[in-house]
Amino acid sequence: MKMQIGIKVRARASAAARRIGSRQFVLPRGVAIGVLVLLGTGTLPSARADAVAADAQRLLGEYKCYLCHADHEAKAGPAYADVAAWFRERRNAVPVIAAEIRRGIRGGGPWHMPPHPEVSAAEAKTMARYILSLDPASTSTARR
Repeated sequence: MKMQIGIKVRARASAAARRIGSRQFVLPRGVAIGVLVLLGTGTLPSARADAVAADAQRLLGEYKCYLCHADHEAKAGPAYADVAAWFRERRNAVPVIAAEIRRGIRGGGPWHMPPHPEVSAAEAKTMARYILSLDPASTSTARR
């Protein structure tokens, strides 16, 4: 009887874990839950990313950011893809860009970005994530 229980336990353990080299790999609970949540939502990550991008573009239009900026061309302000290239390697890029959106930026030139305190912190982070998602290789300044 004890032998059968031991076999069942080992069978369950081997089904839940895989061996990599001499170490046993167990999928962390958080990762497993995340996968289940993604599968349970019924939306593909690319469809969800498109919806987030559309929401960010709506916010950028609503707060009139596109008057001075564009995704891939410089206007009175830099192209968002140029901003993405500037912040690409920074780990804290999203909170920094979000804070600059809300606080504004004073540069050395005649123009500055006015503060936008009406933008919530969550909306600013959504806009910052969208800006960082843009491909810097397709900007007008990168082609020169």
